[in-house]
Amino acid sequence: MTEISHRLDQLEAHLKDENPILLDTVRSYRQLDTLARKLHLFDDEQSYATQVTWFPLISILGTFSAGKSTFINDFVGVPLQKSGNQAVDDKFTVICYGPSETPKTLPGIALDADMRFPLYGISDEIESVSSGEGRRIDAYLQLKTVRSEPIRGRILIDSPGFDADSQRTSTLRITDQIIAVSDLVLVFFDARHPEPGAMADTLEHLVSKTLERPDASKFLYVLNQLDTASREDNPEEVVAAWQRALASCGLTAGRFYTIYSKSAGQSIENESLRARFERKRDADYQEIMGRINDVQTDRVYRIISQLEHEAHAITERHVPKLMSLIAQWKKRVMIIDAIGVGLGAAFVGYQLLQGVSMGSPDVVGATALILLLLWHFLARKVASNMTLKKIPQAANGVIDYRAAFLRNTRAWRSIWFKSPAGWGRKTKRGLRDVITNAGDFVRSLNDSFTDPTGRQ
Repeated sequence: MTEISHRLDQLEAHLKDENPILLDTVRSYRQLDTLARKLHLFDDEQSYATQVTWFPLISILGTFSAGKSTFINDFVGVPLQKSGNQAVDDKFTVICYGPSETPKTLPGIALDADMRFPLYGISDEIESVSSGEGRRIDAYLQLKTVRSEPIRGRILIDSPGFDADSQRTSTLRITDQIIAVSDLVLVFFDARHPEPGAMADTLEHLVSKTLERPDASKFLYVLNQLDTASREDNPEEVVAAWQRALASCGLTAGRFYTIYSKSAGQSIENESLRARFERKRDADYQEIMGRINDVQTDRVYRIISQLEHEAHAITERHVPKLMSLIAQWKKRVMIIDAIGVGLGAAFVGYQLLQGVSMGSPDVVGATALILLLLWHFLARKVASNMTLKKIPQAANGVIDYRAAFLRNTRAWRSIWFKSPAGWGRKTKRGLRDVITNAGDFVRSLNDSFTDPTGRQ
């Protein structure tokens, strides 16, 4: 049994009681892995299941001093995260439920090696963009456990204060992966810094790029610490300034939440102003909590959607890409073969013009055939190396086009095969089955929430 198979067995054991639909989904992920390995797009230790997070995941991003840590402390009911006006933590912190009365902090390796958590295998991703940094995973990540009912069955990720101007490539890579696997993303901004125009690069990464995503609805933009604006002559102008800044990045529609911490906030002496601020804060906070409570359901739809997406990707993107690479290789082989035949014909013609005897026709024919075969296999090797130079090395969990391409250029495989190795009726039927199963999973999930006929 491979390590990845053992990990998937553990995942199935965990999901058996929690969610039977997800248990069946894991089995479909296994089937998809088998099909990808048949095409040599994956090796034996890779799985599509490692590219999704199996727990409901809420990530909290934002600028430094935006009150992210205070929000988390209020949510879990424990002073778990350090807070302050300056950046106080430069690590990504994954927070989950733990049985101990005392919160525990575990090193980054606890996340990097456990496929149930987000950021599984992230050390290889970091290594691919910053050589040597992958071995320093503990400098980037930590896992905290806390015995708190609001966090039970969920995972929170607290990011370090975001500044796109100075952020390292490796940190941005982690941020992008967190966004990709999250069910809900809260993006915090600080109402105490009413000059958003100076944060163009940060807004570009946290707002503009997210609006282009097909899952843009999972992003909530939160203007935090609004109580500080109560001292302004026109507190509405603080909100308006941030709304204009976000609108300049493309966020012209959708909800923009304004909240503050009751436990850490400033007192507002004006009673009517305090009542207005509290009404707005309470309404927005309840909406945010409602979205957080919905992530259990969102998580299941996300995992099923990812299964269907990856199955379609094999048919619509990976196989056509592989066929294009093979076609490039074939073209180069034929060009080099033609050069070899031309040179051989020219040599024979020159020898005949010089009156040189070529010897027995049988010997000449056998020699010519051997030379042509040697030249052809040399051409295959040269053409393969030329094509490989344009195929990037696969990072952890990424489709390995190089391995799949090399599988199709082996010496005993004819260049006239039209389909890539492993791309036959059985594989195509298997992919159709995975897509059909994904649709069935969605319908089963819908049945537990909807009743269009009104029979129940």
